[in-house]
Amino acid sequence: MSRTDPSPDPVPSGAAVHFRALESLYASAPINSMFRSRLEVIGEGLSRITFDVDEAMHHAAGAAHGTIYFKMLDDAAFYAANSLVSDRFLLTTGFNLHFTKPVRHGRVVALGKWVSGKRRVFVAEASLVDEEGDEIGRGTGTFMRSHIALSGLPGYKAEG
Repeated sequence: MSRTDPSPDPVPSGAAVHFRALESLYASAPINSMFRSRLEVIGEGLSRITFDVDEAMHHAAGAAHGTIYFKMLDDAAFYAANSLVSDRFLLTTGFNLHFTKPVRHGRVVALGKWVSGKRRVFVAEASLVDEEGDEIGRGTGTFMRSHIALSGLPGYKAEG
């Protein structure tokens, strides 16, 4: 009987390398040092950001300030859209936000999903879900290709 060696680990696809580089880019952004958050590009046109809400993010009435909702929704929608573009950084040109429930503390997940567009303008949506599984916010953004090359951004690199 002959024994066959297991095949080597598959080489990451171009898309997977791009997704990991986008995650690196997110982690390298100076603004993200203010948040305990983690981006995962989970597939073409799909992203997930997990983050924690605590009292440091509260407005005067004791719940998370709307800037937290906007930032995480915008980022989730942005990265869902930019997962489809491997050469240029996208820019947010508009964002519509709906608050559906306040959140005071705990783990929140922002789920981003590309909706339409593949050339110059992209539309993506995102939702925020709290630890109980309730939607606490929703938004839709438009994003446009910029002249900024992703490859020229110091944070855009695949781990390896």
